[in-house]
Amino acid sequence: MTVNDQPLYRQDAYTREAPGVVLGHTEEGGVIVDPPLFYPTGGGQPGDSGWLEWDGRKLPIATALKGEDGASVLVPAEPSALPPKGAHVVQVLDWDRRHKHMRVHTALHLLSVVVPLPVTGGQIGAGTGRLDFLMPQPPEDREALERALNDLVDEDLPVSETWVSDEVLAASPELVKTMSVQPPRGAGQVRLVRIGADGNQVDLQPCGGTHVARTSEIGSLRIEGVKNKGKQNRRITIALDL
Repeated sequence: MTVNDQPLYRQDAYTREAPGVVLGHTEEGGVIVDPPLFYPTGGGQPGDSGWLEWDGRKLPIATALKGEDGASVLVPAEPSALPPKGAHVVQVLDWDRRHKHMRVHTALHLLSVVVPLPVTGGQIGAGTGRLDFLMPQPPEDREALERALNDLVDEDLPVSETWVSDEVLAASPELVKTMSVQPPRGAGQVRLVRIGADGNQVDLQPCGGTHVARTSEIGSLRIEGVKNKGKQNRRITIALDL
């Protein structure tokens, strides 16, 4: 699979705006633009927000949802005239929000490294995020956990992607850390996100979300809390020092 086969948010997560053509509208009032720049809600990561520009007009976009065949359905923030089918538009992201999602998402991958336990759930926000772990007892030293997390950030590790076949993933079940959400299969290949390289790889797992290019871009992290979410589960919440 080549980069150019992918939507714009996967080709380059740092693309802030891009031209596109309106393919159509959904019955609910969503707008479908090709090629898609807005990341659609999925994998615990919220959909992107921003706006569309065309013919001197501007349509605020509240979020994006997954449509058919890999489309991103853009949901207007308020009732307004939609760009017509066939219109040439400029897609513009709320970059500050998207970048915080990228930083938090990569930070949560690092959290799954310093807490090497099965993940039962997770959520990404613009500045905070959390993972739920199969963890009968809370961590003994929260401060040590926070230090270990920031040490990985400070290593300035590269973040990259690779693609493997469904068969390779099936033969390597240890790559899948999440218990509640399994990576999509059936398309022939699955995207893996790698943190580290050249003998210093710290993480490799299936993921379709957006990430920063190097861990140092995450910035300093805080562990906001550790909560009991059931007999066997603990929720660890982290936050960016914005």
